[in-house]
Amino acid sequence: MRKSPLLRGAVVSAAALLVLAACSTDDSVDDPAPDAGADPETSESADAPADSSADTEWFVQADFDEQDAQRSATFEGDEATPWLQYIDGPMTDTKKYATQEAQKVCFANASISNPWRQTGWITMNQQLKALQDSNVIGEMETRDAQDDDNTQIADIDYFITEGNCDVFIISPNSTAAMTPAVERACETGKPVIVFDRGVNTDCYTSFIHPIGGYAWGIDTANFLSDNLEEGDKVVALRILPGVDVLETRWAAAEKIFKDNGIDAVDYFTGADPSKIKQIISDELVKGDVKGVWMDAGDGAVAAIEAFEDAGVDLPVMTGEDEMSFLRKWEETGLTGLAPVYSNFQWRTTLLAVEKIVKGEAIPTEWVLPQTPITEDERADFLEENDGMPDGHYAKFGGEDLPGYPQVWQDRKIP
Repeated sequence: MRKSPLLRGAVVSAAALLVLAACSTDDSVDDPAPDAGADPETSESADAPADSSADTEWFVQADFDEQDAQRSATFEGDEATPWLQYIDGPMTDTKKYATQEAQKVCFANASISNPWRQTGWITMNQQLKALQDSNVIGEMETRDAQDDDNTQIADIDYFITEGNCDVFIISPNSTAAMTPAVERACETGKPVIVFDRGVNTDCYTSFIHPIGGYAWGIDTANFLSDNLEEGDKVVALRILPGVDVLETRWAAAEKIFKDNGIDAVDYFTGADPSKIKQIISDELVKGDVKGVWMDAGDGAVAAIEAFEDAGVDLPVMTGEDEMSFLRKWEETGLTGLAPVYSNFQWRTTLLAVEKIVKGEAIPTEWVLPQTPITEDERADFLEENDGMPDGHYAKFGGEDLPGYPQVWQDRKIP
């Protein structure tokens, strides 16, 4: 059995996955605050092995190398529709599923508990409307597990026995716990699409995801290292421990910082803006902080405000493509980078259903582009997303869908 390079050795808790992809510091976004899960204390970089290239629970050199190469890979398809691009690889033959009948899709969703997932959910629903209009999908029955493994297992089993599903879509709450339920869905003989987070099986028709955590860590740590000097201090703000995509982001970054002589100290923040401010303030008392690294954009504004409150020079910083960071980045003029965990994957899942209905081959592992926003591109993305709320994600990829831009501006969660 082949495991996704994103997920080897990973067992992820439900609480941790509240903030897997992204969160927001925007109080206007109606979502619960993530469970802090940890005190804002350094995770002691000294505990890492002396040889940072040696395989550990969260660092696998082969996966690091694979995702590093994928950052510059040639993606198949049109750059104007990145949600349909993919890296060339094994394809799943779907001819046996070809039909003229509108399909019932059954979607077992982990949650819509943070702004990244809310943005994707809005985009997915607008893509659904387009596919209903073209008679590809008749209906999509959705069950929201609210970040609970047992609930999602029950949701999947309900769909198997009672849902009359033509296609299963599953965004797993956690990896190991959800694997048997995904395998039961596969045993029905119906197409199964897994996206965002993976499972420890390859029975699916397609697993859809951006490149991954190592790629994020490489992009961000290289950027900081290129803009800093050997010996400079970087404060790394991490949301929660034990989440595979977040842990591999830090594992890759930590290796690169060590290789470049950057003094990086990492803290878990629980995505709490007040904790983030306190961490930065405490580090500034100790001396100059030249850089800030984040494993997700939530709290980026709070981190910048801590420097402003202290009246010191702003750091070189990496955040995310959430609008709050992009706006603060432009306002302050700091040296920054916005890494991306491509939100448009939410529509890719339904476009995969369209291909299946047509009997077209689709990538077995559908690896989507994951390209950061640079300073040179920032103004364009700000202009394109003018009027969007702070919890919106710039690379959401829904500009050609029904309801744009009003539906995303109103941010009414379906």
